[in-house]
Amino acid sequence: MSELVNQSNGNLFQDILKAAVQVPGVRISRTEFLRKSLSKHFQEDLVKLAIEANPARAGITTKELNRIAKSSIDFETNKVTAISAATGFPGGIAMMATIPADLTQYFAHVLRILQKLIYLYGWDDVFTKKDEIDDETMSLLTMFTGVMFGVEAANKLVYKLASNAAIRANKVIAAKPLTQGFIYPIVKRIALAITGRMNKALFAKGVSKAIPVIGAVASGGLTFITFKPLANRLKKHLETLPIADVNFYKKQAEAGSGKLDIDISDIIEGDFDIVETDDTSDSDE
Repeated sequence: MSELVNQSNGNLFQDILKAAVQVPGVRISRTEFLRKSLSKHFQEDLVKLAIEANPARAGITTKELNRIAKSSIDFETNKVTAISAATGFPGGIAMMATIPADLTQYFAHVLRILQKLIYLYGWDDVFTKKDEIDDETMSLLTMFTGVMFGVEAANKLVYKLASNAAIRANKVIAAKPLTQGFIYPIVKRIALAITGRMNKALFAKGVSKAIPVIGAVASGGLTFITFKPLANRLKKHLETLPIADVNFYKKQAEAGSGKLDIDISDIIEGDFDIVETDDTSDSDE
């Protein structure tokens, strides 16, 4: 394991993320997903407004969004549990030699449910049409994955960005602020915190330099990254944000100036530790 981390410059997570975004089917179109998911429950004019603005601004309540989110989580959970070493990489994906294929496939599914959830709860498209992802996109994915892994700094950063966008009456949070000088170092440390969690769990499993990962994710061998609890943790955080709250928009009399105003002074050293909580169940539906 130490060899794997050393080859990835100490940040295993970022290397896995770069590999996972190359997996076919990992990118979810916000417009297509919202249209398909919402059309089953709402009239066309409301669906159109949800796509143009966001679901909460269109009047879709958190309770209604939670039902759809749960369905999406169940769907992706069923898919990820079907991962098999025999399937390999479709299309002969060029992988980084240090990253096991099934671990990358697993995180591709993490990214799929991540996108579905943030689109439901008010965020914009993560990916552009470009094949290569930029630093802003990497930062955005890192931030949300940090929430999934219980990094408190990620929770705070997501809340601040979401609140800023809601006050400005935007449908989204632009990724641009995530590479600004005062935020980018936080994102980098969130990535390192995720890597630390992964390393600790792998070592706890007695994993040696020659990592027996083939089939491990599908068989439950890497139980530290069980899929559904991660997805539920993100869902539970997203549903508390202003941009997912119908009542917030009802009370919002007018939009702000659009100026970015994010105070990160309360993000402290301890916020980069992993917080174990009991917020990963889906019993609130």
